[in-house]
Amino acid sequence: MTVEVLYFKGCPNHEPAVEQVRKALSMEGLTLAVEEVEITDPAMARKMSFLGSPSVRVNGLDIEPEARETVTFGFGCRTYADAEGRRSGLPPLEVIRQAARESQNA
Repeated sequence: MTVEVLYFKGCPNHEPAVEQVRKALSMEGLTLAVEEVEITDPAMARKMSFLGSPSVRVNGLDIEPEARETVTFGFGCRTYADAEGRRSGLPPLEVIRQAARESQNA
């Protein structure tokens, strides 16, 4: 299983997102390396299908199933909705955990 956090330099949520991913993986009993991928410019953002910083992928798939169909890529900040619909710059633990479980069962 591969886990990536895509980000741009200066993103205030980059490091907290990496820690959130590590925590979620630990909660699932997984000890995996988290690859940090710096997106350096808009061209790279398009090439990497970057949905904003930070983005988390497990085995190449975005952790948010509905985001996998997105075709609008860009060099900007990303927010995530929690279970109550509130927006945050950090991916919710449960969304990361669910993506890890789905990947293990695939």
